[in-house]
Amino acid sequence: MSVLSGSVAPNPTEPLGRYIQRVRSELSLTQAELSQKAGVHVQTIRKIESGNTGRLNQKAKSGLAAALNIPQEYLDAVVKQVPIERVTTLKFCPKCWTPGTTLDPMWTTVRSKYCFACGTQLLSRCWSCNEPILSLKFRFCPHCGQSYQQTESDLHRN
Repeated sequence: MSVLSGSVAPNPTEPLGRYIQRVRSELSLTQAELSQKAGVHVQTIRKIESGNTGRLNQKAKSGLAAALNIPQEYLDAVVKQVPIERVTTLKFCPKCWTPGTTLDPMWTTVRSKYCFACGTQLLSRCWSCNEPILSLKFRFCPHCGQSYQQTESDLHRN
């Protein structure tokens, strides 16, 4: 699977089906692969991408967001056909997150600021160079090379 090269943010007038198909294609996933990763039936993916549905239930929304490595807010914005700000909502707990695993949906909600499991402040920017975190497919920041996971001394320094 490849890393997303372009912007994963939906275009303001982009229909849900086209958006899902675009992001899925950038990740080189088939509909069957996406359905398996998202935990939804392949027929659901086909209905969405063909434009036969413009709504998502919570299970489909959280599964697709995790499988496509995008914030749930992006899916909400495209369903409601409202523009989103370029505010990064890709957040994670530097103590609880394990590189290579999907993010906990609680971390990516707009209002979440602290990890619900351990109370650590969530990160949306590299703790070392302050660049926005656009993907967690890798363990290190592409700008400065620092690990996204922090040691106990790094946490106290911030």
